[in-house]
Amino acid sequence: SDVSSRGPVELFQCTKGREASGFATCTSQGKGTHGVHRTLKIRAMSSSCMSISGLFRNKDSLRRLAVCLNALHGHSGARMRCDRRSWLQRFGAFGRAEQVLAAFTRRCCPQIVTATLCTTSDSRDTTSWLWSIYNETKRQTEDLIPIISSNFVNPDTIFANNEMSLQDIEIYGFDYDYTLAFYSRHLHTLIFNIARDILIQQHRYPEGLREYDYMPDFVIRGLHYDVQKALLMKIDAFHYIQLGTVYRGLHPVSEEEVVALYEGSHVPLENMSDFYGKSSHGHAMKQYMDIFSLPEMTLLCCVNDYFMKHNIDYEPVHLYKDVKEAIGHVHVKGILYRAVEADIEKYICYGEHTHNVLKKLKENEKKMFLITNSPFEFVDRGEMYELFIRLRDRTGRTDLFDVVIVQADKPSFFNDRRKPFRQLTDKGVLLWDRIHCLEKGQIYKQGNLYEFLRLTGWRGSKVLYFGDHIYSDLADLTLKHGWRTGAIIPELRKEIKIMNTEQYAHTLTWLQSLTCLVEHMQVHRDPASEAVVQEWIKEREGMRLQTKNIFNAQFGSLFRTYHNPTYFSRRLGRFADIYMASLSCLLRYDLQHTFFPRRNPLQHEAPFWPEQTSAGAMEIPFQDTRTQVTSEKTLEEP
Repeated sequence: SDVSSRGPVELFQCTKGREASGFATCTSQGKGTHGVHRTLKIRAMSSSCMSISGLFRNKDSLRRLAVCLNALHGHSGARMRCDRRSWLQRFGAFGRAEQVLAAFTRRCCPQIVTATLCTTSDSRDTTSWLWSIYNETKRQTEDLIPIISSNFVNPDTIFANNEMSLQDIEIYGFDYDYTLAFYSRHLHTLIFNIARDILIQQHRYPEGLREYDYMPDFVIRGLHYDVQKALLMKIDAFHYIQLGTVYRGLHPVSEEEVVALYEGSHVPLENMSDFYGKSSHGHAMKQYMDIFSLPEMTLLCCVNDYFMKHNIDYEPVHLYKDVKEAIGHVHVKGILYRAVEADIEKYICYGEHTHNVLKKLKENEKKMFLITNSPFEFVDRGEMYELFIRLRDRTGRTDLFDVVIVQADKPSFFNDRRKPFRQLTDKGVLLWDRIHCLEKGQIYKQGNLYEFLRLTGWRGSKVLYFGDHIYSDLADLTLKHGWRTGAIIPELRKEIKIMNTEQYAHTLTWLQSLTCLVEHMQVHRDPASEAVVQEWIKEREGMRLQTKNIFNAQFGSLFRTYHNPTYFSRRLGRFADIYMASLSCLLRYDLQHTFFPRRNPLQHEAPFWPEQTSAGAMEIPFQDTRTQVTSEKTLEEP
């Protein structure tokens, strides 16, 4: 209705037999409307402060949200007539979402909610109005924190990128390192120290490097390293550098310098790492996707820091290659494996749950195989402690695995047809016999996937393979061979525990609410209003930094660059059907279970229905209310 003639506006009307006026017609055109004070009398909250499903937990919150949305949108169009049609044209999918929201509200709170709105040509009144909206939204955010915090995510959940049923899986395959076997932090310290000493002793690097110790919390997986510029950084799914996460040595690089070096913050496709994350064939970037790469990144940063601190002129490309070679020697020449074998209890973590998973699969008559890059001796010794079994029993046959392949040289194993399998004796001696079949109880070295498929017949979507390296373990299998893939992401457990804290819930909820305020109030172009919005933007930037630091002070979350997914997340979503913190998560599910991905709305889609959550991931205290609402035969359109 015309506020100039009718005074208080009935913004949201919910009656049992009438249609809600959730899209109130409002106007401020004509001379008579200028300077008219309309005070806002609502308990406001941001539209992004709470998910639609969360609104069912609290009827008052649902009602207040609907009122606030109409108030925000009505006021943001203060200089145009906003009837229902023009409002929908302006706000598109958000309008359709509010139609559904209004229909839900008719069932949850069938009462009349009125409010009056205030605009004026006086900048002081406009400023006061904006801050009143801000304060009300912030207060409502505080009220919602206990509700939001109660909906924690179970860290043992298996999350789906693609629909997959375990009922269809007949064969299970596994990588070894960080899939079947998990290692303590002592292992990364060991790798760092050995590689640092190799640089000093074999490559004649300064003795002063011994001053640097391994820093377990400095870097995260998935980072990119610019080989020529010696910069370590995090890049999002759209190839944009997350400013504030670029490091030269142990010190951050200013945003201004990053923008100057890259002529912006975008990294062109031709400069990104190759398909496997490597800096080859002209690619300037190297992406570190392996958990074993954490010591390598840390060592690169430490050596860069030493050279800069002592004003030593050096070539970044040579440094990168030397560190890469030193790390390679630790693995390839067996230095690491011998050190671990000498003190297994210190480096390999207890693995009763892993053994229970394998036992469960065997009891259900599933085929199992192991394909690892680790040598036989290391796997065998690790199996004794990790799984409480030897790889071989007294009869010389493997207890759990139908096929065991060591030193497979992945990812070449999946692409190079030239390497044949070789059989190993129980002493690790290579035989020269031609391999005509892969027998249970025997150990094989190298080979290639094409020969593996021919000898076993294990093809297509009946095979599920687990690994921790998204490129080396999973990419080729899902793209070229149609296997189902499961990614083991140990960092997931820590990040979920952080997200389950009240501090994170509070920060993120207010960040989303504040973003919504900025989005809707930016239409006010008078200087006073713009100054208020700029203050909000400044506060938002500070909160974005806070949400980053809560995961890692230097690089933030493995999965997010502020609001966008990381490049790591993008590849994870493409190459892994499911992902989880550890293999033990399978114990929560029976082998008939189907994993469904959430149907998250695309940007142009309205979030009509409560979001789906992975099975067992969320506590749902609003189950009764949801059942009552969805049991109705039809959902009226407003």
